[in-house]
Amino acid sequence: MSERKQLTEKFREAVASVLPITLIVTIVCFSFVPVTTDLMLSFLIGSVLLIVGMALFTLGSEVSMTQIGTHMGAKLTKSRKLWLILTVSFLLGVAITVAEPDLQVLAANVPNIDTTVLIITVSVGVGIFLLLSMLRILLVIPLRWMLLVFYALIFILAALVDKDFLAVAFDSGGVTTGPMTVPFIMALGVGVSSIRSDSHAQTDSFGLVALCSIGPILAVMLLGFIYRGSADGTAAMVLSNYQDTVELGHNYISSLPAYLKEVVIALLPIVAFFLVFQVVSLRLRRLPFMRILVGLVWTCIGLVLFLTGVNVGFSSLGYILGERLAAPGLRYWLIPLSMLMGWFIINAEPAVHVLNKQVEELSAGAISARAMGVSLSIAVSSAMGLGMVRVLTGVSILWFVVPGYVLALAMAFFVPQTFTAIAFDSGGVASGPLTATFMLPFAMGACTAMGGNIMTDAFGIVALVAMMPLITVQAMGVVYVIKSRRQAKTVAQSVYAENDVIELWEV
Repeated sequence: MSERKQLTEKFREAVASVLPITLIVTIVCFSFVPVTTDLMLSFLIGSVLLIVGMALFTLGSEVSMTQIGTHMGAKLTKSRKLWLILTVSFLLGVAITVAEPDLQVLAANVPNIDTTVLIITVSVGVGIFLLLSMLRILLVIPLRWMLLVFYALIFILAALVDKDFLAVAFDSGGVTTGPMTVPFIMALGVGVSSIRSDSHAQTDSFGLVALCSIGPILAVMLLGFIYRGSADGTAAMVLSNYQDTVELGHNYISSLPAYLKEVVIALLPIVAFFLVFQVVSLRLRRLPFMRILVGLVWTCIGLVLFLTGVNVGFSSLGYILGERLAAPGLRYWLIPLSMLMGWFIINAEPAVHVLNKQVEELSAGAISARAMGVSLSIAVSSAMGLGMVRVLTGVSILWFVVPGYVLALAMAFFVPQTFTAIAFDSGGVASGPLTATFMLPFAMGACTAMGGNIMTDAFGIVALVAMMPLITVQAMGVVYVIKSRRQAKTVAQSVYAENDVIELWEV
C-alpha cells in the first residue's frame, strides 16, 4: 500500500474515532447544556487537530515503531543471548512508554503526583513486565498462571495502599497500552517468539500487552508507599477564556513549541536506541532506514498536534460539560450520556475491528466479527455507566475491579488459552485515546462540581473500560467452546447411518 493510501486510511480512521464524540457534544451543547462560544470554538479546533494528529501519529507509528520492534526482535533472537534479550526488552519498554500520548494526558491530569515522576514510574513498570513477558515466551510459562499470581499481588497491595493512588494505578495500566506501545510490543513479541520451533510459539506472542499493563498498576501502587506529593486535590486542567478569535488562535500557536519540546524529549530515548542499534547490529539498507526515520518525523508531528488539540481545546470542554451536567437538574443525564459516548468510542477504535476479525478467524466463524463488536460495545458502554455511578456515589473502585478481575481470571481456566491472551490484550485496545482525553476530564468535571474527591471518584474510568473486555472476549470463548462441542457431537453422530451395524471387536 502506498503512503498516500495509508495516510488516507488513517485519516478515515481518525475521523471515525473523533467525529461521533464531537457530534454528540455539539448537539448537547447546542440543546440543553450552555457553554461559552469561545470554549465551543476552541473545542472544534481541538477536534480538527486531534483528527490530523491521530492520523499522522498512527501512520508514523506503523511505519517506524512497528518496524523498529520487528527488526530488533528478530535481531535479538538471532543472538540467542538471554541477558541481551532481557536487558534490551527492559530499556525498550521504558523508552517507548515515555512517548505514549495517553500516558502523558493522564499524567498531566493527576493533581497529587508530579507528572515526570508518574511517567517514569509507569515506564519502569512497563519495562520490567516486558522483560518478564520475554521470559514467559522463552521459558513457555502459561499466561493464565502469571496473570493469577500478579493480580493476586495487585489486590493484596490494593488493600494496603493510599486510596488516592488506587484508581490512578489502575488507570495507568489502561493508558500505557496505547497506539505507541501496542504495535511495538506486539512486533517485538512476534520476533522473539520466532526463536521457538514448537506449535504454540505464535500463540504465546499474544498476552504481552496484558502483562505490560500489570506493570504500571504495581509500580504506581508501590509509589504510593514512598511518594508524598502535594495535598492539593484540584484538577490540573487549564481552562481559558478568550476575548476574541485572535487570542484563541494565539493560544494554540503559542502552545505548539512547548508541546514540541515535550515530544522531542519523549521520543529522544527510542530514537537514540534505534540509531545505536542500527550502527552496532541492525545495519538496515538505506531505503528501509530512511522510511523509519520519516515515520519518526510523522510520529513527532502527529503527537505534537494531538497533545495541542487535546490540552488546549478538547479536554477542556469535556471537563466543563461534566461540570455543567452535574447540576441538580441535569445530573440524571450523566450515566446515559456517558454510556452513549462509550458505545461510539469503542465502535470507532480502529484496533477493535482488527480484534473482531482476529476472533472470527480463531473461532473459524463460530463467533462473528459483528457479534464481537456488539459485545464489546455493550461492555465499554457499561464501563462508562459504572464510571459515572462511581462519580455520583463515591463508591470505591475495588467494588468493581475485584469481582470483575476474579471473574475474568476464573474464566481463563475454562476457555482456550488464546482467547484468554486476546481478552487481556483487548483491554488495552478498548481504552483508546478518547477515553483518556475526553471521558476522564468529563468525569473529573462532574466530580469537582459535586464536591467529590477526583483522585478516588473520577479516576478509574479508564480502568473500568480496560477491564470489561476481559470478561466479554472470554465469554465469546465460552460460546466458541460450546459450539465446537456441539459441532463435534453432531459430526460423531452423523458418521454412521441409523441402521448401520457397528462392530466393536477386532478381527
